[in-house]
Amino acid sequence: MKIPHSLTSALSSHIAQAIAAQGGWIGFDAFMALALYTPGLGYYANDSAKFGTLPYALQAGVPVAGSDFVTAPEMTPLFGQTLAAQVAQALQVTQTSEVWEFGAGSGALALQLLQTLEALGIPVQRYCIVDLSGSLRARQQKKLEKYAHLVHWVSALPDTLQGVVVGNEVLDAMPVKLLARVDGVWHERGVVVGPASAGGELDVAPALAWQDRPTALRPPVEIDSDHDYVTEIHPQAESFMRTLADKLTLGAAFFVDYGFPEHEYYHPQRHMGTVMCHRSHRSDPDPLADVGLKDITAHVNFTGIALAAQEAGLNVLGYCTQARFLINCGLGPKMDAASLAARVQAQRLILEHEMGELFKVIGLYQGEPWDAIGFSYGDRTHTL
Repeated sequence: MKIPHSLTSALSSHIAQAIAAQGGWIGFDAFMALALYTPGLGYYANDSAKFGTLPYALQAGVPVAGSDFVTAPEMTPLFGQTLAAQVAQALQVTQTSEVWEFGAGSGALALQLLQTLEALGIPVQRYCIVDLSGSLRARQQKKLEKYAHLVHWVSALPDTLQGVVVGNEVLDAMPVKLLARVDGVWHERGVVVGPASAGGELDVAPALAWQDRPTALRPPVEIDSDHDYVTEIHPQAESFMRTLADKLTLGAAFFVDYGFPEHEYYHPQRHMGTVMCHRSHRSDPDPLADVGLKDITAHVNFTGIALAAQEAGLNVLGYCTQARFLINCGLGPKMDAASLAARVQAQRLILEHEMGELFKVIGLYQGEPWDAIGFSYGDRTHTL
């Protein structure tokens, strides 16, 4: 039996109303958008702790809830300090002076980039944060108060922009469509209100349930398997890349996230899809439970990202593992100069069984071609 929770109940009721307004069924992408971004209620729009601390902390000797996950910038400042080397090169090569960050989280990456670029003597006229979460904005403003004269928060892109765009773990949070092949027939998997909700108690979240509908949608490649198969397609992330390509008239973009090229993403053995939820440093595969209290993500199809960007006019600078990218950008010497504890934390960024192999970096540019230091060795663009 689930513990009643006012936030979950309110958000589930809001989602149930949206389902009713759409005739009793919504696609998973619509559900994911509501679960994550509904103002005041969605996971990224409410005041719950999300980033940067252990699963629990001690206050007066009593364990209290901590964050749900730790991203690379919260894990170690060496992440942002190393990424700054690539941002600095991109600013210099493109002769631009603005940095745009999508999904800035706690603001840790922005702080690391600004501090390091300042130390390197790289002029930054504006640092723009594009973030849909008002609750996170307050936290970002506090962390970045030293750079208040440079940092601007925006909710939409301008008609044109020039500069360097960065996004760490932002593509994985963009809503995806779920496809399910059952007995050889493709369906789109959506969400309905379950019958258990009828006459339910006050403050108990309406029950949400899966429902499949036949669809003409297909994965971008044929799945070489006769078994039932669940996977995702990423129209919103690909649309985002097309929008970025339309706006970025000069500059570069770097996105860091977990995912695969297309031939690995739609491998026959990956038959359960990649949708996953995160709460209190634990993962579970059920996005319909405890909505608003946990993150919902899907791995990134980097081939789809690259193709959408190219078709809209951007060019690929490179694509490689996070480990190779950070080593190319000078993580090794930074680790050598750090304390033992700092080195241990930084190793998680590059170890194969931690973040080093699963996380990838893709670089894109608008303008004249150039060689980015982050992809100088180990570029895997040919695998996309």
